[in-house]
Amino acid sequence: MSDAPILLAAGGTGGHLFPAEALAHALNARGATVDLVTDERALAYGGSFPARAMHCIPSATPRGGSLVAKARAVASLAYGTAQSAALLRRLAPRAIIGFGGYPTVPPLLAAAFLKIPSVLHESNAIMGKANRFLSGHVDRIAAGLPNLSVPAPLQGKIVVTGNPVRPAVLEAAKLPYPTFDEGVFRLLVTGGSQGARVMADIVPEAIAALPETLRAHIRVVQQTRAEDIPRVEAIYQSAGVHVDIAPFFRDLPLRIAQAHFVVSRAGASTVSELAVIGRPALLVPLPHSLDGDQAANAAVLQDSGAAETVKQSDFSPALLTARLAALIDAPQDLASRAQAAKRVGVPDAAERLADLILSVAQARAS
Repeated sequence: MSDAPILLAAGGTGGHLFPAEALAHALNARGATVDLVTDERALAYGGSFPARAMHCIPSATPRGGSLVAKARAVASLAYGTAQSAALLRRLAPRAIIGFGGYPTVPPLLAAAFLKIPSVLHESNAIMGKANRFLSGHVDRIAAGLPNLSVPAPLQGKIVVTGNPVRPAVLEAAKLPYPTFDEGVFRLLVTGGSQGARVMADIVPEAIAALPETLRAHIRVVQQTRAEDIPRVEAIYQSAGVHVDIAPFFRDLPLRIAQAHFVVSRAGASTVSELAVIGRPALLVPLPHSLDGDQAANAAVLQDSGAAETVKQSDFSPALLTARLAALIDAPQDLASRAQAAKRVGVPDAAERLADLILSVAQARAS
């Protein structure tokens, strides 16, 4: 195996770094050398990232703000592209793959200029702006979800790989759907890596409104912003409902596997993990997500029969109380909905993506 690395370019958020991490594990298992190109946000995370080295490149987001701010962002991207070109000349990588976000723009543009083989991974069903900008400059586009929407000229570049998931997700996927033998209904509530305020506003009130006979059966795990924890805990305590609450759960894949039902946002990572683990859900897409990508992500699980999608404008305590009451009272169909989720899961997405990036590298080399 060549010592020339495969470069992974990812913005410093979990939504970009988690699939990059999963691919890095798959490439390392094949004997490939992996380097990560990212921004300063990933510095704290990078110590555990399975790469030989991490390279920090300047970037910025040229949208919103004043004209001066946009001009500064463009200048930062240009500077980052020049730095990326110098880095790529020094490393001479076999190929580079970008996982989205503006931090991927400089290294992918530099790769196009230097004619280095490249792949773009899009985790959402609707391509983000940075990836749209880069899509004409790469050899292949890896689709994380099967309903990825792209312009007609790009269709020939699309390869559906799925979204790589972390090893912890694959371990959690081995757990069967939990039974109801103990008479307990386990609910997981999560709003993405930061926790959604709407979940704190709606879910506790909905559960508190359940009849006492149903409240006695429910156990809640809820991810909530730190500043919302006191009021959320107070509602559950007053309702006599057991809750495990925290701003972040490091073992979230296990928590998903232990749940009978999940209420969450519809980020690409969340949708993919729900599918691989196989759990039914009520999804509330972020209403202001770029280009409506979360609604399109949710459609994958909804169309499979595994999930129901509710607009945030319709997401009310009364609606959720009614849904939960029906589920707790008659949970028999939840196991079949869990199986429906599993049918659209792609547990080997990291391997598929590793096959793709290595084949692109080999095609250019031969």
